[in-house]
Amino acid sequence: MNTGFEAIIGHEEVVRHLLTAIENDRVSHAYLFTGEKGSGKKMMADAFAMALECRDRSGPEPCLMCPSCRKAADHNHPDILYVTHEKPNLISVDEVRAQLVGTAEIRPYESRWKVYIVDEAEKMNPAAQNAILKTIEEPPSYVVILLLSENPDILLPTIRSRVVTLPLLPVSDSEVEDFLKEEEHVPDYEARILAAFARGNIGRAHLAASDDEFSKRKEKTLALIRNIHEMDTAGLKEAVRLMKEDEEHIGEVMDLIRMWFRDVLYFKAAADIDQLVFSGEIGTIRAQAKASSYGDLQEIISAADRTEDRLRANVNFELAMELLLFEMREHCRA
Repeated sequence: MNTGFEAIIGHEEVVRHLLTAIENDRVSHAYLFTGEKGSGKKMMADAFAMALECRDRSGPEPCLMCPSCRKAADHNHPDILYVTHEKPNLISVDEVRAQLVGTAEIRPYESRWKVYIVDEAEKMNPAAQNAILKTIEEPPSYVVILLLSENPDILLPTIRSRVVTLPLLPVSDSEVEDFLKEEEHVPDYEARILAAFARGNIGRAHLAASDDEFSKRKEKTLALIRNIHEMDTAGLKEAVRLMKEDEEHIGEVMDLIRMWFRDVLYFKAAADIDQLVFSGEIGTIRAQAKASSYGDLQEIISAADRTEDRLRANVNFELAMELLLFEMREHCRA
């Protein structure tokens, strides 16, 4: 449910910009929210739309209680319109015309503003982008268009030059940790791991905290790392086979491997437990730090990076992962 700006973690500058625009009655007719999946673009757009339509606010914040706010929270406000698309990877010109361009001249039903939210805006084909461009260039006075995009560079330069671009950057690890502990009720040690894994992305943190399969995947990866120095070739090949069965999540496994060996490298250099992500694994980390050289640990991290590059280049999955695990075994001394 949309609960306004108060539910948004971080992104203070973006929130401040939007509230100031409302307070000073200087709302632009087109905004572009950018950021990776899970960064909060949709939540930000929903909160902004709610604030624009709120009837009873005493300041720029939405009151959350008036009929308009309640409708916005339930996603059934007649003047907040979401452009949808049938094909997963395409927003067509017909969809843009039917849902936005062709209805923009109809005045709002009950509010000052008519807000259009276009999620995954980069999926508009060139014809759709050109169609929406005309409305962005000459919008009715009451229209506000909110474009959300993970890949804004795909949008036409003429669109990007006519919108207010507000990037949603990663939030701090401490903010993610607090969110996980307070909202997801994750224990302190686990919250530190998930916050590092999320890399400032609240959506990614939420998914990891609520996904039992991620927890299993994490434990399997850590078990592999703990024991890899003594695994034989058959054991490594079996590990690759199991990874292949869960290939769509291999990026998570690679992140966990890098996080672990950065911990080992950091501990070898600083002997500081407090700053470790995997502080609960200090016994194994201490042993690996003592037995492995700086070069060994750097090589494992570099091998993980090379493996991801190979996978993006569509190199055979089993071959790429075998190479990685053999390199890890070679350089992980304990």
